[in-house]
Amino acid sequence: MIAAVAENNALGKNNDLLWHLPNDFKRFKEVTSGHHIIMGRKTFESFPKPLPNRTHVIITRQKYFQHEGCIVVDTLEKAIAACPKNEDIYIIGGGEIYTQSIPFADQLDITRVHHSFDADVYFPEINPGIWELTSETFNPKDEKHLYDYTFQTFTRKK
Repeated sequence: MIAAVAENNALGKNNDLLWHLPNDFKRFKEVTSGHHIIMGRKTFESFPKPLPNRTHVIITRQKYFQHEGCIVVDTLEKAIAACPKNEDIYIIGGGEIYTQSIPFADQLDITRVHHSFDADVYFPEINPGIWELTSETFNPKDEKHLYDYTFQTFTRKK
């Protein structure tokens, strides 16, 4: 799973992000390029167009939703089954998909935005009994980034 998450676990509001962090976008692109990315329909619709160099797997309950070049399914299980077996796949949101997916994930790539926001979509709690923080890199705010943020990687404990 990969997500940018505020201190209060906020992800977004009105199907939009709450912050603009160019280095987070750059990291997201580097990590997910060349891979299958799984998302809910609303997350997909928040993009101006499909993201280049990635295979989009969209989960929706809308029976007739289709998008050229994308795989469309109606459950998380079907989304995972549509992806190659021995390759990294990334769950990219939104909140409901993250909540459904966290029991299946083996790694969480989190950009922790050091601020709290009013939101209508939240990331699930990261349980320290299940997840071990294996790396983190702090980044201070600057002229392009309004907030301090930390890149964190959590790995599921064995």
